[in-house]
Amino acid sequence: MIKVDQLRISFGTHEVVRGVSFDVAKGGSFGIVGESGSGKSTVLRAMAGLNEDWSGRIAFDGTDAPLKRPPAFFRQVQMVFQDPFGSLHPRQTIDRILSELLLVHKLPDVEKRIKQALSDVALPQTVRFRYPHQLSGGQRQRVAIARALIAEPQVLLLDEPTSALDVSVQAEILNLLADLRQARNLTYVLVSHNLAVIAHLCPQLGVMLNGEMVEQLSADDLRAGRTKHAHTSALRTLSIDLEEPA
Repeated sequence: MIKVDQLRISFGTHEVVRGVSFDVAKGGSFGIVGESGSGKSTVLRAMAGLNEDWSGRIAFDGTDAPLKRPPAFFRQVQMVFQDPFGSLHPRQTIDRILSELLLVHKLPDVEKRIKQALSDVALPQTVRFRYPHQLSGGQRQRVAIARALIAEPQVLLLDEPTSALDVSVQAEILNLLADLRQARNLTYVLVSHNLAVIAHLCPQLGVMLNGEMVEQLSADDLRAGRTKHAHTSALRTLSIDLEEPA
């Protein structure tokens, strides 16, 4: 479903992503882990079409993605951001936030789709006419996930989707994302600095360091300590717990 080959991204004369390559099978989930400044979120933004200054190849379902994405692309690929409070318009109701993508793409059954989207992320229908500041952080992230899913995309790009949440809420959101992927046969790319989050949701992962993907391995190999690169071993040592959240 996803192929990234020799992706390079520069900001001015500084190359921040250097020849990153990876594949994700349809219905699969791939994690990208690294410290702040490693280039992991920059890779995701290029994949999402938010950064048009890159070289290499990005393909979805066998079709190369152009630098400037057509509107139809955003029905196939959606992104969930790190901070749900920042990514949701503060002066729009949840109803307006969820209906916007449907209206842009002229999709039918707006009312039915909004009700189903809220149900899919386990939110009560009563949140429809509230504003983001009237919801908890976990509820806001559920709204962000519902917005990403409402046009029925095939791919979700997840940029640190739980880092702004309490630990107990993180587990709820990760379990929700796992259930949605299985139910809808979605393909995920998840970016995080947290190895436990990556290992919970992604059977395969890549480790970023200074703009390069220095190692790719399975979550099982990571848990067992079967790593090849010193940076992967160091990240694993710093991680307190690689077991799956409850």
